[in-house]
Amino acid sequence: MRRLIAPLCCALIAAVTLSGADVSGIWVGQIAARNGEFQDISFRFTQRGTRLEGKAYGDYGSTPISEGLISGDLITFIVKAPEQAGNQINETRLRFTGSLRSGEIELVRERESSTNAGNAGGVQFRGGTKQTIRLKRLI
Repeated sequence: MRRLIAPLCCALIAAVTLSGADVSGIWVGQIAARNGEFQDISFRFTQRGTRLEGKAYGDYGSTPISEGLISGDLITFIVKAPEQAGNQINETRLRFTGSLRSGEIELVRERESSTNAGNAGGVQFRGGTKQTIRLKRLI
């Protein structure tokens, strides 16, 4: 039994060490809106080794995160968010990349692509500007 426990403990310690600090919890911040004001944004992260799961929360609801990974202090994940363009609702793929520094998470948000939410058809997409978000742990 001890022969099985020792390698398992070593593997668990190595996995925790490689994945850096645990970011599980609720993180809050603000992001610049179109009219120069700021919009509150928050994330509920659940870290399982190097995998990151959870949800993004905005003014109008929540959206699950996908493809979340943590490598050391590097954090990456995707959010597929609904966005309105005129009379049309599009699903926009947002890539978040960043790192944990001094107890804060600094993320860069970039729009990767957008599709029509009603029929999954293509929409005119100009690419997005990168926005930086600083998050502080709430819980």
